[in-house]
Amino acid sequence: MATDVKLFSNDSEPFENPTQYMSIVGALQYLTMTRPDITFTVNRVSQFVQGPTLLHWKSVKRILRYLQGTLDHGIVFTKAADFRIFSFTDADWGGDLEDRKSISGFCVYLGNNPIS
Repeated sequence: MATDVKLFSNDSEPFENPTQYMSIVGALQYLTMTRPDITFTVNRVSQFVQGPTLLHWKSVKRILRYLQGTLDHGIVFTKAADFRIFSFTDADWGGDLEDRKSISGFCVYLGNNPIS
């Protein structure tokens, strides 16, 4: 997702085919199970399935173009001598400009391998 794009409920003209928007966003939600790199962006565009706009559709198309260019990316598990658990977390504390909700995330590693 472009860093300069802020999505709101009524940020542009309504998208003419909301069923297509819902279908593609739904498929992207299933894909997040194996592609955690798109989780935040898919979550963000899925918040607007009840009334998508052209800007929301543009963001969905950007996700699809990103996926097309990264088909060979994935999570690789490697053998490691050190099997300590590391955990990282971050939050933006009210960064959603529409409803001022906080967004947070975490990542847990076993050695060098992401597990959650």
